[in-house]
Amino acid sequence: LQLVESGGGLVQPGGSMILSCTASGLTLDTLYLGWFREGPGLEREGLSCISIKGDTTYYKDSVKGRFIISRDNVNNMVYLQMNDLKLEDTGLYSCAAAYVPPTTVQAMCDTLEVDYWGQGTRVTVSS
Repeated sequence: LQLVESGGGLVQPGGSMILSCTASGLTLDTLYLGWFREGPGLEREGLSCISIKGDTTYYKDSVKGRFIISRDNVNNMVYLQMNDLKLEDTGLYSCAAAYVPPTTVQAMCDTLEVDYWGQGTRVTVSS
């Protein structure tokens, strides 16, 4: 069972980037999904989480209005569209999945209580 992220790299401030995450050995359509970030010298934090059907989403205040989470259950994918990137968005971005329904999708992001983690893809925002 493995989650695999892709799409990271170097981007200038104000730029955009799309991260993708797929799964091998499991299907995502029964899992709550989220994107998490570990910045330099910082603890991992939940940025955005999404319900199984994709009808409920949560965004951390620092990315609200700039990032968009989406999922494609047919193709077993979850995405994070990142716009207007800032220097402080630099970090290791990981997708994660949880079987047990969180109290809310926000709770999944806040507690980091998940069943599977990806290895992460690194995003560097720099001029």
